[in-house]
Amino acid sequence: MPCLNEARTLGGCVQAAQACIDSHSLNAEIIVADNGSTDGSQQIARSLGARVVDVPARGYGAALMGGIEAARGEFIIMGDADQSYDFGQGMAFVQRLREGHDLVMGSRLPRGGGSIEPGAMPWKNRWIGNPTLTTIGRILFRTPVTDFHCGLRAFRKASYQQLGVRTTGMEFASELAIKASLRGQRICEVPITLHKDGRDRPPHLRPWRDGWRHLRFMLLLAPLWTLIAPGLALMLAGCVLGAIVSLGPVTAAGVTFDVHTLLAASLMVIVGYQALTIGIAARIFAMREEIGPPSPVMLRLFSHLTLELGLIVGALVAAAGVGLIGWLVARWGLAGFGNLDVGRTLRPMIVGATLTAIGVQTVLMSFFYSMLGIQNRRAG
Repeated sequence: MPCLNEARTLGGCVQAAQACIDSHSLNAEIIVADNGSTDGSQQIARSLGARVVDVPARGYGAALMGGIEAARGEFIIMGDADQSYDFGQGMAFVQRLREGHDLVMGSRLPRGGGSIEPGAMPWKNRWIGNPTLTTIGRILFRTPVTDFHCGLRAFRKASYQQLGVRTTGMEFASELAIKASLRGQRICEVPITLHKDGRDRPPHLRPWRDGWRHLRFMLLLAPLWTLIAPGLALMLAGCVLGAIVSLGPVTAAGVTFDVHTLLAASLMVIVGYQALTIGIAARIFAMREEIGPPSPVMLRLFSHLTLELGLIVGALVAAAGVGLIGWLVARWGLAGFGNLDVGRTLRPMIVGATLTAIGVQTVLMSFFYSMLGIQNRRAG
């Protein structure tokens, strides 16, 4: 139980957990991961037989990581110490773990079989935050849950240690579910009831701030959807549009697309290519940091994306662009550096500048990819 000044409710949580342990004859311990309470929460926990682990690093995730690290059991159940969750329901989680699941999530929502007591969850959390974040998590990471951010959950300690969870704030809840999904761990849900908490002060959770932190974290872990796919789509659209107007104006449905359209297409290609290459860099970083197992497609791609190949392709593309620009400069020189026919020279100039930018970007990103691919080796 992560705890920060929960003297009003902590005792009830510890007693409920102890009753569950006693009624099912479980060999278990109750750990209170205290995050610097000043209201006597530590003494209350000890007086009821719980083991208090002092976690000086502040944050919801930091407290949980400290408590999990200190836990001696094979299975771990985590939940808030504000009496919003009934620890008496813990046996349902234990049974699912005994069946072989790695992560068991509680579901407070009706679609997952759960329920929410009146006043237990703010309307913006229930109808906006949770449904939105859960849907995004299911789409981006194929997480098979209906309540992505339920705070009552259980997992095998060995499975948790394989994930390398790192976030110290509220993002801990998202990271645990996301990495378990990416690692292919067995995940299931248990329907629970969310009760109105017993606090006499505002909760530590800040819905809009913490909701954005969860969303930002999920988007950062999904470069395929946030960078690679949009970048590739924008780049291809720019290439098609540029090819149509690169040789001259085109009229369709009474609308003429000319050199200005070519300039917009150039911008689409450059921006799309930057998003694509940055997304690939993010995926390489994720693979290196073992955030999730790489897909076979990505492995085959990276096996061919060598520094040398990148340098050669980038240099050739850039050379084509520079050559096209040089040809225009030569024509300008032959004309005595006078006025040029903009209509005839601007198109090849835009194409040349685009090719040069793409080529240089390829060379630079090839160096960056190689740097990311260097594996740290520990001496000995």
